[in-house]
Amino acid sequence: MAMIEYEGQRSGETPEVHAPAAALFHGLADPTRLMILEHLRSGEHKVKELTDHLGLAQSTVSAHLSCLRDCGLVVSRPAGRASMYSLANAQLLFALLDDANHYIGLSSSHELDTHDFAEIHGNESTLGATL
Repeated sequence: MAMIEYEGQRSGETPEVHAPAAALFHGLADPTRLMILEHLRSGEHKVKELTDHLGLAQSTVSAHLSCLRDCGLVVSRPAGRASMYSLANAQLLFALLDDANHYIGLSSSHELDTHDFAEIHGNESTLGATL
């Protein structure tokens, strides 16, 4: 299998080197996950508390939390029969999001396209496909 070389790629560097960054941005790539992160800014929450705040089904919130945990953005700890979720590194995460908002503000003159990616990239509108 031939290795595709990207312009500016360092000698011997493979796309896998970028997997951690891709995982991070995957976790941030969904508006619902961003809302969950915003709610966790105020401290630990149980899934039930997040479902009440967001008005979403428990299964939906749990699936998003699982993705956020897999991406290293949230951590959980047992609390009786429930789990408490919190941000893994709040200070760095919100510095990153603040920078992203700054970038969006600077890019607003370029009209960032907020289209539904499923329309262009195939029908990935099911929950399992977006996580």
